[in-house]
Amino acid sequence: MLRRRRALVLLAPLVTGLCVVAAAAPAVAHDGPRTGGLQSALDELVRQPGGPPGAIVTLGRDDGLHVLTAGVADTETGRTPDAGDAMRVASVAKAYSAATALSLVSRGVLSLDDRVADLTPYLPEEWSEVTLRQLLGHTSGIPDFSQSPRFRDALLASLQDAPSDHRVLLSYVEDPDLLFPPGTEYRYSNSDNIAVALMVEAATGRTYAEVLRDEVLEPAGLSHTSLPEDSALPVPYISGYDVSEQPPEDVSTAFAAGWTWASGGVVSTPADMARFIGADVRGAFTDRWTRAEQFRFRPGSSEPPGPGDNSAGLGLFRYDTRCGTVYGHTGNTAGYTQFAAATADGRRTVTVSVNGQITPDSAPEQFEQLHDVFELATCAAVSPGSR
Repeated sequence: MLRRRRALVLLAPLVTGLCVVAAAAPAVAHDGPRTGGLQSALDELVRQPGGPPGAIVTLGRDDGLHVLTAGVADTETGRTPDAGDAMRVASVAKAYSAATALSLVSRGVLSLDDRVADLTPYLPEEWSEVTLRQLLGHTSGIPDFSQSPRFRDALLASLQDAPSDHRVLLSYVEDPDLLFPPGTEYRYSNSDNIAVALMVEAATGRTYAEVLRDEVLEPAGLSHTSLPEDSALPVPYISGYDVSEQPPEDVSTAFAAGWTWASGGVVSTPADMARFIGADVRGAFTDRWTRAEQFRFRPGSSEPPGPGDNSAGLGLFRYDTRCGTVYGHTGNTAGYTQFAAATADGRRTVTVSVNGQITPDSAPEQFEQLHDVFELATCAAVSPGSR
């Protein structure tokens, strides 16, 4: 239990091989991406002390989804990770909430200039002038509820029973004063996407989960993606582990997803996450004007940092790597670290999922290796030589 508590505190900052899942046309094995260096890096990552038990990478191309794995999805059975296995996407969930809100903006249901006071007047008065645009771009200045000691205490006191009223999450912000005038700085905050989802509910009169389903999940064909409230995961799933001590402890279902809700509660599969990020980046959920606004970037890193130089847009980050530019999101939570990105046209996608929480603060050496995997996977997906 002590190891589980250490893993959950990290939540607040909140057999190998290559196979191909065929898309519309059969994959051509000899024309696949160059993955030798990537496969070696994955193998080395899971072998390292303190590394994740398993890893899975997907490389999306016109001919299908190329899948590489290392290690195991479950230490008890030794089963290999699969692109159809469920997992927690962690803060990649923020890209889903942004896509939902921006879809509503495209249809005139919401505006990027809508203020907190306009739709959610019950939130602290200090936040009243913060706009939807600033929430989506992490320039709101609203403190991060998940960094509050009161939030951590409430979480540990009721791991399996999250608040049914999601407004409660923002009540854990102890000092509602903004950290800076809205729009003047970038500061990643889990509070932002909770507020976004509350604005979505206020504008539609429906639950965020329903709007997410109708605006994003069903249109994109994401039949294996959901926003649960409890801690259960669909079977089969990739088990998530606390890797801070050995042997790793399974924390897959240690806490209810409602504790992170729109900021980190989405459950999906590697295949569905690849499909989502391709659709999101190419503008499947937005009109041309809204996508242009989404793609206005400023200096700002995702958490954990993605490959190359990071810049922040509205619910997406730009990653300028040595092999080219991709757009997407990263995430980490107890038991999982995620990276998902796509080229601007959405035709080439890359996802990296490991079943351990690996961050620059918690495991700097292992994160350096994982960060290298992010870039190697991006290069395998987008480089001309992989065509």
